[in-house]
Amino acid sequence: MNFTDIIKAFVTGITHSVVSRVGAIMASVIFPVLLTATMLDMQGIIHNPYFGFVLYMVLGPLFILSLVLIFAGLFFFKGKEGVGYFTYEYLKEQFSAPERFIRVRKLIVICTALSVINIAIIVLISYEGYHFMESEDFCGGICHTAMAPEHTAYLNSPHSSVRCVECHIGPGAQWFIKSKISGARQLVAVALGNFSRPIATPIHGLRPARETCEECHRPELFHGEKLYIKDKYLPDEQNTNVQTVLLMKVGSGGYRGSKANGIHWHVAPENKITYKHQDKGRLEISEVTLAKPNGTMVDFKAPGADEAEEAKETGHQERIMDCLDCHNRPTHIYLSPNEALDLKLNHGDIPLELPYIKKQGLAVISKDYKSSEEAKNNIATELRAWYLQNYPDVVKNNMELLDKAIAGVQAAYAENVFPEMNINWNTYTNFLGHKNDSGCFRCHDESHETSSGETISQDCDKCHIILAEDEPAPEVLKTLRGSNN
Repeated sequence: MNFTDIIKAFVTGITHSVVSRVGAIMASVIFPVLLTATMLDMQGIIHNPYFGFVLYMVLGPLFILSLVLIFAGLFFFKGKEGVGYFTYEYLKEQFSAPERFIRVRKLIVICTALSVINIAIIVLISYEGYHFMESEDFCGGICHTAMAPEHTAYLNSPHSSVRCVECHIGPGAQWFIKSKISGARQLVAVALGNFSRPIATPIHGLRPARETCEECHRPELFHGEKLYIKDKYLPDEQNTNVQTVLLMKVGSGGYRGSKANGIHWHVAPENKITYKHQDKGRLEISEVTLAKPNGTMVDFKAPGADEAEEAKETGHQERIMDCLDCHNRPTHIYLSPNEALDLKLNHGDIPLELPYIKKQGLAVISKDYKSSEEAKNNIATELRAWYLQNYPDVVKNNMELLDKAIAGVQAAYAENVFPEMNINWNTYTNFLGHKNDSGCFRCHDESHETSSGETISQDCDKCHIILAEDEPAPEVLKTLRGSNN
């Protein structure tokens, strides 16, 4: 038996097995495409999420399947002539006689070489595929319609440099397996088009916040106060800039022996806070319990909490307070119409020189549209028509200024509203702060009361001090900046 005989036997085995022939054809077609595409992806030449999806989720598994078909056909689905050199009986006969072992050395060498090559390819595909499935392109780009809102909000968030998997998966096999099982279910739902619109906030499926947030943020090391300046623009002709200046009492969860204080007093190790909520969104807090360092328990109950729990009308759920009870949208942040336009005006995406642009922009983005395309077209049409009627000189002499404003207003809408997913300006609630009696005021409402009459305070000064509110060029900023202008 020589090397040529082995090759001939291998080829003969493939030709006499339909299963092997199918696998060989697949491998011959896929291998050069797969190898070239993998090299291009590793070099970062192509930046398209669907390229990675086809490469690692389609071509990779198909190539592995082709190899399985080839060897399955050789050993289990042979034709009438069989493959003498590749049968179990032949190998058993050769290995049972030591003096005949040298005759199958070449067979062992070629099988080993093929196995090493195939394993190397499979390892490479698996490694790159694993990283692709943990990339932002895979998380936000593949399921374009379903995840476009979350991906857009993520890209505009303070955590846009943090990978999705850092919060949604993280280290450890338990959460990896759980997320992949959930992800497979979601992929099927997207493929069948039966996913929810809008996507529900997965507050019950996320990793514990203290295992994610506190990998970077450590409440026990927070300390002091933070100056916070919020820019707003009035809907007047000059789009007047007004500012609110707050001294935020960030505090800490206890710093180098000091007592917990300020906003982050809530997550101090010595202050264990639990609460019961009556709804899945955790908006209706019926009872708050504080476990003090000395072991005493203080219960603050909302009016009617005992009756509702006794009647089992809403099925109260108990939860330990953590980061996400205030920062419930740390990454996927959706703004209100006013906030969205103020941000664009502040960044210069919408020119302040254009009269009444805040007022007119607010009017057009607050309307209901059936699709993003309809919104984009109507925003442009209505703004052009209004300025042509009321400020024709702007349209005539400074069309670039108007076009820039239109693009900025369109972006303010497109980054926060997605009609195809039934997401409008008020779909998602942000607990940070106290807008619309939400956020802080779920508990700090002066109505949660102990049996002795103590309430959870609503005193604003406990969390911040208002130094200026909606003032043009606040004096306090001039003082702090050392400017008299």
